[in-house]
Amino acid sequence: MTAHRMMIIDDNHMNLELVSYMLEANGYIVKVESGAVTALNSIPEFQPDLILMDIQLPDMDGLELTRRLKADPATSGIVIVAFTAYAMKGDEAKMIASGCDGYISKPINVSTFISQVQSCLP
Repeated sequence: MTAHRMMIIDDNHMNLELVSYMLEANGYIVKVESGAVTALNSIPEFQPDLILMDIQLPDMDGLELTRRLKADPATSGIVIVAFTAYAMKGDEAKMIASGCDGYISKPINVSTFISQVQSCLP
């Protein structure tokens, strides 16, 4: 069985380090990006199975990037999980309406994070 390819798009260096370490320790192939524009350019080559998408990015809103990826037939099948500290009532529904396939809140719970990610995979 081939390892799933995960991309983490987040502008917080500590989040990138922790989450990539946890995913790699569980056998996933991981690529990290700190901005939406660089991620958009590297997605075709990396071909992730799942993207953990921060919503508040400096160069483009994560929901806008999600809409673009879901509108493109070449990337529409990628599972996109909103990965955000937004936890207000209605935020999860807004993210799902924008095309996200799931939602994981930050800060992560290290004891349940991997199972949360696994539950988002087909």
